[in-house]
Amino acid sequence: MERALYEPGLGFYETGGGAGRAGDFLTSPEVGPLFGAVLARALDGWWRELGEPEPFTVVEAGAGRGALARGVLAAGPACGAALRYVAVERSSTLRAQLPAGVGPAADLPAEPFVGVVLANELLDNLPFGLLERQAGGWAEVRVTESLTETLVPVDDPPEGRLAPGAEVGARIPVQRVARAWVDRARALVTAGRVVAIDYADTTPSMAGRPWTDWARTYRGHGRGTHPLADLGAQDVTCELAVDQLPAPASDRSQADFLRAHGIDELVAEARDAWLARAHIGDLQALKSRSRVGEGAALTDSAGLGAFRVLEWGPGKALVQLGRGGSP
Repeated sequence: MERALYEPGLGFYETGGGAGRAGDFLTSPEVGPLFGAVLARALDGWWRELGEPEPFTVVEAGAGRGALARGVLAAGPACGAALRYVAVERSSTLRAQLPAGVGPAADLPAEPFVGVVLANELLDNLPFGLLERQAGGWAEVRVTESLTETLVPVDDPPEGRLAPGAEVGARIPVQRVARAWVDRARALVTAGRVVAIDYADTTPSMAGRPWTDWARTYRGHGRGTHPLADLGAQDVTCELAVDQLPAPASDRSQADFLRAHGIDELVAEARDAWLARAHIGDLQALKSRSRVGEGAALTDSAGLGAFRVLEWGPGKALVQLGRGGSP
């Protein structure tokens, strides 16, 4: 996955692939600005819960071209004056396209901070291992230099214990990199939270599904080919096995998360504006109509609305802070 996604001159993201209507796939921020507007409301709520600290640092990991950052900033959040928005993007090609008003970075900050780490469809892009159930136990699926699979027996891997009923031939992911990322992000947040939005399942459930259903590829707004084919020409992703990650403080669908932070109110306002101006058909009316459609797409239980929103605290009780950042 490192080579396929990030190797200079070869990697999918380094050669211009990525999210967007002109790209290879759509994530929630690319549907339209509504997703960012709801996230801005969520950030305001979390900022107030912390006692309105200043600065209030938001680190968006896997920021891509900055669609989410644009949506959040355009919404004019109440925390805006205290907000320090850092957009982390490994790809230098995508990092160069980030909007003004954010601090571009290639990695998570080195120093702890008060605020939020956001990761929208990032963890599925982190390198994962693969185990296959055999008659005598589990084997690791490794990749040779010629990009073919080879099986290497492994003795009682902990991930295998999560799927004791797996049939011979079943495969499961090994998501130690994703787990380490969550641990690292939580260690950075002295007060606040880590929020990851992604498609997710559990290890035993994934063992019962074809592995290319949850380890899949995308390009040109469609499904790609085998993950080892067309290296660098397609995105490679893996659903999150939530039971392999640190236990989250909150785990809910994207639809439920967005509703908890006011998407229905924003859509209702847009619907009223559309009905009031539909006979005019001006730009404001069209924007309002578009927002209604965005709301339906973002909360669709058969699509983006089924994504999971996982939240972790910093590993201790949240500390109420004043504006100066002192307890």
